[in-house]
Amino acid sequence: MNKTAVIGVKHFFKHLIYNKISYFFKKYYVHDDFNFCSKNDKVYIIECKPYSKIKFWKIIKII
Repeated sequence: MNKTAVIGVKHFFKHLIYNKISYFFKKYYVHDDFNFCSKNDKVYIIECKPYSKIKFWKIIKII
């Protein structure tokens, strides 16, 4: 997977009845032009044209 980064996003939500805070993970396959992204980097991504069957996102900025 050259020029691809896998970004994991953690979404939090609160249950309406039990008031328990839960979370789930979602993985995004992101296009990285020059392979700048490394492990544990925080990034901004944006939706764009499809680069492949599973890549619909592009890295805007590495924090």
